[in-house]
Amino acid sequence: MRNYNNYAFIDGNNLFLGTQSEGWIINPSLLMSYLTDNLKVRKAFYFMGYIPKNINLYKSLRKAGFILIFKRTKKDDSNCIVGNVDADLVFHALIKINDYYKAIIVSGDDDYYCLLKYLVHNKKLARILIPNKKDCPKIYKKEVLGIYLEYLLNKKDKLKYKDCPIKS
Repeated sequence: MRNYNNYAFIDGNNLFLGTQSEGWIINPSLLMSYLTDNLKVRKAFYFMGYIPKNINLYKSLRKAGFILIFKRTKKDDSNCIVGNVDADLVFHALIKINDYYKAIIVSGDDDYYCLLKYLVHNKKLARILIPNKKDCPKIYKKEVLGIYLEYLLNKKDKLKYKDCPIKS
């Protein structure tokens, strides 16, 4: 990829839980370096639910260069905090479509299927970075989307915190 004006749209919860379930924790600074150096990302939007006690996480993400887009959180029937960002991510990817050359979507959530198909149809999709290889939607592999897939597990050694223990 040449020096294009690509944007990344990151489902923060999917990214965190996906890599964690594979036994590692992603380093935001290393992820941002990978996005800018390898995928020519100029802006990276990180979507997540806002929880006041996570202020240090938000500071580290901003310091790494991410633009944070917060979703108001609420408690579900199980008393767990939820902040579904799917609609917000799709909305931002579409309203900014004329501002970027190509989009990089960071999520393995099949709720983005329609967005991905739209981006492919309009020649606006560069890559889909999948946080958890085991949970990659089968529909992504079967459809034309398969050529855009990249598994973050294959980049683990370049993207993980060096001092965090990794489960075996």
